[in-house]
Amino acid sequence: MKKAVIATGGKQYLVAEGDEIEVELLPAEPKATFEPLLLIDGENISVGTPYVAGAKVSADVIEQSVKAD
Repeated sequence: MKKAVIATGGKQYLVAEGDEIEVELLPAEPKATFEPLLLIDGENISVGTPYVAGAKVSADVIEQSVKAD
């Protein structure tokens, strides 16, 4: 299973295919793309400087919310 570390909203997240995560500060778009900082594919690990060259992580935005202060 492929895993990646992505950064968004000032935080880092370890994600895998099929994961649903809650992130902050994304623009209102139906899709999001991230450049991974780290990519794990079985025994192969790629570490970015700062990003892994040629790799992308794509996500569907399934819900947006506004939190009250």
